[in-house]
Amino acid sequence: MEEDGGEQTQPPHPASSETPISDPDLDPPYTCPDTSLDPTHSDGSDSNPPLNQTELFRALEVVERDSLAIAGSFTSLFSSLRLALSEVTSNSVDHMSCFSDAAGRLQESVLDAATKGNRYINSCLRLNEEMKGVENLALQLYP
Repeated sequence: MEEDGGEQTQPPHPASSETPISDPDLDPPYTCPDTSLDPTHSDGSDSNPPLNQTELFRALEVVERDSLAIAGSFTSLFSSLRLALSEVTSNSVDHMSCFSDAAGRLQESVLDAATKGNRYINSCLRLNEEMKGVENLALQLYP
């Protein structure tokens, strides 16, 4: 995308405390137009600086390079998030399976305990009925 000729310049970047995505050139960008590149504007009557095609292409290259770096960062971020979500989902499925097994075993234990408790209560009721007959016998033996 580079053309021969013209100066190598970097488009101006706004000052910020963030780290730049791409490595900028060490040459600072110029701030006033170079009228020697376009002889039609040598009289200074036009207030707009001339458009240098090389500078435009270099600016587009910087934007493209930064866009690719940002896209790479997002791709890496989404890949990491997908992996983390997959691990969490896998762990959740494992935990749900473990929970289901534990709940099933607990249900079996509770059912077994309820059955044994029911048998105990029925035995107590039968013993109570039998003890009523023994009370009558005891009253007859010990008046």
